[in-house]
Amino acid sequence: MAVANPPGAYRGDVTIEPGTPPAGHDLSRADLEGMFEKRLAEAFAALGTFNLAVFGKTGAGKSTLVNAIFGRDVARTGVGQPVTKGLVYHRHPDGFLGLYDSEGFETGTAGNVILEGLRALVADHGTRPVDQRIHAAWYLVRWSDRRFEGAQAEFVRALRDLGLPVIVVMAQVPTRDGVIHPDALEFARYIEGLGLPLAPNGRVVHTNALVDEFSGAPVFGLQQLLDATYEVVPEVAERALTAAQVLDIGRKKKVVAGIVNQAVVIAAGIGATPIPFTDAALLIPNQVTMIARITAAYGLPPSRSRAMAAAGSIILTGGATMAGKYAVTNLMKLVPGGAIAGSAISAAVAASLTKAVGLAWSRVCEYAVSLPDDQRDRFLESGEVTQKFVGFMKAGGVASAFGGLGRKGGS
Repeated sequence: MAVANPPGAYRGDVTIEPGTPPAGHDLSRADLEGMFEKRLAEAFAALGTFNLAVFGKTGAGKSTLVNAIFGRDVARTGVGQPVTKGLVYHRHPDGFLGLYDSEGFETGTAGNVILEGLRALVADHGTRPVDQRIHAAWYLVRWSDRRFEGAQAEFVRALRDLGLPVIVVMAQVPTRDGVIHPDALEFARYIEGLGLPLAPNGRVVHTNALVDEFSGAPVFGLQQLLDATYEVVPEVAERALTAAQVLDIGRKKKVVAGIVNQAVVIAAGIGATPIPFTDAALLIPNQVTMIARITAAYGLPPSRSRAMAAAGSIILTGGATMAGKYAVTNLMKLVPGGAIAGSAISAAVAASLTKAVGLAWSRVCEYAVSLPDDQRDRFLESGEVTQKFVGFMKAGGVASAFGGLGRKGGS
């Protein structure tokens, strides 16, 4: 095993990633697997946690709505911890989604009890980092209730007084040919006319999270609810929200485009003075960090980190012994027009290879998140990951997977 450069080492004007080997040394598959595990842990930890509080009467469809947007029943799969009377905090095993659930919430006394506990909870959270606080609250109302009682209105006002942005969500709303039921629209107008502090724009969000098998009413309004949630959450929680939600792949792609751009800039800097083939391993740690951050951004499960680390080490070594040698002898050949002239890697070649690796891996991740949980887990632990990666590397048009990347680095 090569002795790595220390953190913060420099090569010219470029900061070298921790774990980068000295000139003339390569990285083994075992080196890479250990590096991947560390970088994945760092990438997932950097996401933090998006904390959502959900309120509403029994039967309002809270779990159904959460599952539709986040692809998981947090209350069922997460570890529940009572934090105050009437309120349980469920943290999903993935770590980047937390849910404050008022299970069985009703108006009146129960609502007052919850508020009393919430006041103490929010006061305590005020002393904590922003990423550990409640970032948004959904208050669900069934359209078929057609009543919004004074106690409910006071509860919404009290939540806002605690500093929580409250999105009032009308659930289980039927539509026909894209037209919302007129009674639901009238009910929403009534709530909006009460002068409540409705986030983000004073409007009620209409939703239906499940297809109604009897009437055929479709799912709708989920994207609007997600967009409204993004409008109210602090910037520090956006990365965790993007990783946790499964509805808007475009937001994940946007974050990943920034990650790839940043890695490309670093790679070009490393190759600013052409790298001899024997020093090709200088590029690898930057690519490992990029792949780890892409994996986290797509919200793939940290519980599969070991399998993903093994897969990552294989794709950067081809299953061979040394990563640097594989990069120049095989990996570049997978990139359309990727043959290297001469005996050194230029800035342009380093950037092109890193970009191709990043875009191919992002497509592997996108494919993985489209699978049901059990199929996704089997995929991540199989040789199919490598096959997909190689196929995406070879495929024409990989470089335009996000509509083209700009020159500026993202975060």
